[in-house]
Amino acid sequence: MVPDLWSNEGGQSAAGKLIDHIVQCHPASSQLKELSESRNQHIYECLNNLLNEKARSLKLTSCEVLTKDLHVWPDFHGNRSPIADSSLCGAICGLTLDSGLNDLAKLYLATLQALASGSLHILDRLEKYGHKITTVFMCGGLSKNPLFVQVHSNVLKRPVVLGKEKETVLLGGAILGALAAKDFPSFQSAMGHMCKIGEVVNTNKDLDDFYSKKTSSVFNNAEESNGIQGHYGIIRIVQSTNSSFYLIFVCKCY
Repeated sequence: MVPDLWSNEGGQSAAGKLIDHIVQCHPASSQLKELSESRNQHIYECLNNLLNEKARSLKLTSCEVLTKDLHVWPDFHGNRSPIADSSLCGAICGLTLDSGLNDLAKLYLATLQALASGSLHILDRLEKYGHKITTVFMCGGLSKNPLFVQVHSNVLKRPVVLGKEKETVLLGGAILGALAAKDFPSFQSAMGHMCKIGEVVNTNKDLDDFYSKKTSSVFNNAEESNGIQGHYGIIRIVQSTNSSFYLIFVCKCY
């Protein structure tokens, strides 16, 4: 992609679209829209605030532990990396009869955590084959959601760096334009002058144990399970982070 540099690509089949799907399909989606309009907030800012309000009411140090018994398998549109199986389906474990705003907010959070766990799955595969990844750089629309960014840092156990320029597509176009105008001698030179670091989001170490349990419950040994799909799809045994409840996921459609 850039002279003398190589890109090792991996990604998930749906991220922003999955979050939108989860929120829009929930019974409380219309209630959320009304609340966000009354507060003059974007719906995801409103959801983030609802989670923080709930955490404060329960005297929790972080809203992220609200999903200790709620888990999402995010392959609603198949798995792109690292399993590379487009026939896989998503799943949710821990649903109750609650259909209100608090339930929607928790399901939204569990989806963010699932996407971050999917990112961890990809990074673990890259490191298995020799890469050493110490820092994550994030850009795009979802990087504007502070909870999405913080959850990624906590799950990945790595700092997440955001660019100073939020509109990265425009920045990329500007870099190409500057190179075409011969303002810089190389891509690397143009990138060095025009790309600046903005915020650095560090991991909340207090959540290490929580996420170690949560990600191991849902994502560990995913590829080993994939190898015994047979006629039943991926068989996933999930243990709640604070109980001995188990559930088998059948996550492949035919």
